[in-house]
Amino acid sequence: MDMKLYNSELKIMNVLWEKGDTIAKELVKILKEETGWNKSTTYTIISRCIAKGLIENIDTNFTCHALVKKDDVRKYETKELIQNMFDGSADKLIASIIDGKYLSDEEVETLKKYISGIDSDKK
Repeated sequence: MDMKLYNSELKIMNVLWEKGDTIAKELVKILKEETGWNKSTTYTIISRCIAKGLIENIDTNFTCHALVKKDDVRKYETKELIQNMFDGSADKLIASIIDGKYLSDEEVETLKKYISGIDSDKK
């Protein structure tokens, strides 16, 4: 299964992750409001997601069911980002985030606690 999601596929998946199983007709309505897509565009992307094994049609009402978890996609995408942009080095990713000042003071403190917890687990 190809876990690489393009932005259009991610829009479909985000609806399914948030709402759970959803009739394709409802996906069309939601994505028209969110993105302006027409029915044809939405069905094309649904078909692409089915072909990639990301979702399945589970009944005659064309109910879409996510086959992958959001957390699994996050892990895959993070690994790809680290490999492709940071030479396989997670610390370079974190340094880039910190250097870019993308974190609030609260987020920095949360990360420090998380890292401290990891260190204590290794002891």
